[in-house]
Amino acid sequence: MTYIFAFNHPHDRPFAEVKALVGGKAANLYVMATKLGMTVPPAFTISTAACNAYLANGWPDGLEDEMRHHVVRIEQQIGRRFGDPADPLLVSVRSGAPISMPGMMDTILNLGLNDATEAGLARVSGDPAFAADCHARFKKVYADIVGVSVVPEDPWEQLRGAVEAVFRSWNSDRARAYRAHEGISDTLGTGVTVQIMVFGNRGADSGTGVLFTRNPATGENVLYGDIMFSAQGEDVVAGTHKTEPISCLDERMPEVATELRRNAAVLERYWADCCDIEFTIEQRKVWMLQVRIGKRSPQAALRMAVEMGQSPDFPLTKAAAVKRVAALLVDPPTNVTGRTDVGPALATGLPASPGIACGEIALTPEAAVEVADAGRKVILVRAETSPDDVHGMARAAGILTTTGGLASHAAVVARGWGIPAVVGAADVRVGDGVVMIADQTLAAGETITIDGATGEIFAGSVGGVAEIVPEAATLLGWARELGIQIGAPAAEAPVAAEAPVSAEAQLYAQGPSGEEIDAIAAGPGIDDVVRVLAIKGYATPEGIADALLCHADEASGVLSRLTADGLAEIAAGSFRLTADGKTVGAGKIAEDTARWGVANAGAALDAFLALDHRMKDTVTAWQMREVDGAQTFNDHSDKDYDARVLERLATIHGDASAWLRPLTAGLPRLAAYGERLDRAAAAVAGGDARYVASPRVDSYHSAWFELHEDLILLARRNRADEVTAGRA
Repeated sequence: MTYIFAFNHPHDRPFAEVKALVGGKAANLYVMATKLGMTVPPAFTISTAACNAYLANGWPDGLEDEMRHHVVRIEQQIGRRFGDPADPLLVSVRSGAPISMPGMMDTILNLGLNDATEAGLARVSGDPAFAADCHARFKKVYADIVGVSVVPEDPWEQLRGAVEAVFRSWNSDRARAYRAHEGISDTLGTGVTVQIMVFGNRGADSGTGVLFTRNPATGENVLYGDIMFSAQGEDVVAGTHKTEPISCLDERMPEVATELRRNAAVLERYWADCCDIEFTIEQRKVWMLQVRIGKRSPQAALRMAVEMGQSPDFPLTKAAAVKRVAALLVDPPTNVTGRTDVGPALATGLPASPGIACGEIALTPEAAVEVADAGRKVILVRAETSPDDVHGMARAAGILTTTGGLASHAAVVARGWGIPAVVGAADVRVGDGVVMIADQTLAAGETITIDGATGEIFAGSVGGVAEIVPEAATLLGWARELGIQIGAPAAEAPVAAEAPVSAEAQLYAQGPSGEEIDAIAAGPGIDDVVRVLAIKGYATPEGIADALLCHADEASGVLSRLTADGLAEIAAGSFRLTADGKTVGAGKIAEDTARWGVANAGAALDAFLALDHRMKDTVTAWQMREVDGAQTFNDHSDKDYDARVLERLATIHGDASAWLRPLTAGLPRLAAYGERLDRAAAAVAGGDARYVASPRVDSYHSAWFELHEDLILLARRNRADEVTAGRA
């Protein structure tokens, strides 16, 4: 199996499949380098399949040889050798998931440095201080991320350790919390891009930055972002250093500013959307490091949709603009105007994400979660946020940081989630249990107000009048003109024409039988919940309830007992099994296998595979369709096409039900999957298209995926091997 691909590898497959294979970062590097002709440092990417194989069974066979082959290829391209003390090739090791997760996983820069190569870099660059700075940065970050006390001298050992650390970061608490908040599947894995280093810390004519093609807080059509001179990328996004606005390049390096504006315009038109771009300037040469669709506040999303849809030369139609923000139009965002006059602000920072938020001061993410769980509004106040704070950020009404710029982690995540935020408030200091704002000291638990549109910070609660943003009215008018329904049961996937309803779905729609009601009334047992957690990995009480056809409060009761017994724990806002719990869960599934028979389980899994291939093809057809010979995202405007896809799903459901029903005699608990599939099929037939494949509900695809995982475990196999064999 091929695990590694060059950054300019011509993948002969739809773009969505390329992203799933190598991650969004690498897929977009390919676009910039080959389709758009931009200057991109040579690189190669280790696939998401390698990540999943590593997480399941450790370092995959053959990966080391592939990695060495691709390093040699890069050496030949640039004329430097990895580990060469005379003229060393240095690399960065970066994560890149199929769906953007900004700042959630790990990155290591300057890899390949040791005492010998530092001396070589100093000679080649003519700048020993620069070489020493790079080496010191590398050792600190490597030790922190890889988790070692002594950084290895061997560059190849460094590289393998870094790749493994990035793989492991896919399952970090912060990454899991972000995926839970965003509804991103835990099964995707991350790609790992190994790229030659370009240096923004080579003096005053070098720098690094992040820019958005439009203001992600307000939607204004201007370049927006931060730059730091004589710095490396992590300095900007970490929020720990003072940045300068991107506009300063117009005066300091006008030729660089012109090239960045040109690249930004090309990328925005290519993607027909606001783009988030990372770049490095090395001695006045621009290197493009990353592009992705930019996170933006709800207000900005609406303004961008209107202005892009109205522009006659921008490649976004009014219909596409409406559909892009349809979910926001169900309950349009508001601007707070006529703010209560409470006197001057205590301090002012950078307006990072608009909106007024009032709440209790919390100084740690754990405290923020505790206040939110108690039903009170909370403002998370930090010197700066890091990905480890994401679980608290997700629960906060507002975010305030004392450092960081408009492209810092706090700003980007807050805008993406529509949370008001003020960053870089230099007159705010965080102490031990208190916050000093100008000349006032406020204790944790006291109330403050932040205005994310102006950057102002006030003591106490500040009110105002909420008005729906004007762009919402424009877009709703377009929706009426174009016949686009807003507020349908599935705003994320407009409802298609009705498909035939299976007999099983009709039965389910009539309500549960007497036996089913008795089973629900009995509630879930500890063994049931342990099994579900063993299959799901992470689950909320609602997710447990969906899987076991019970009520969420019943699931919560069992989860509380498991937690008290040390078998489960709370992480990233969900429950997961502890090490002891995983042992118990594996034992319960092993008991099921013993009762059913491993041969029977294996035969059931083998018979399932043909159905699974049909199911994958059908879900892909629901999400993508061919237009003018090219695969594109299905916008669900062709109702006849959608009806045909849903008819295929209904046929699969009938066949799957016929296959599954006899198996329940050997293992009765499998019947729950049949009921979940019936429930989802009935919801789809009733017009709620979310139940085809949305991860935000117990969709047909969600239940199907868990059934597949359960069968794999029952057959004493693992998903990584099944994927490698082309069976999953």
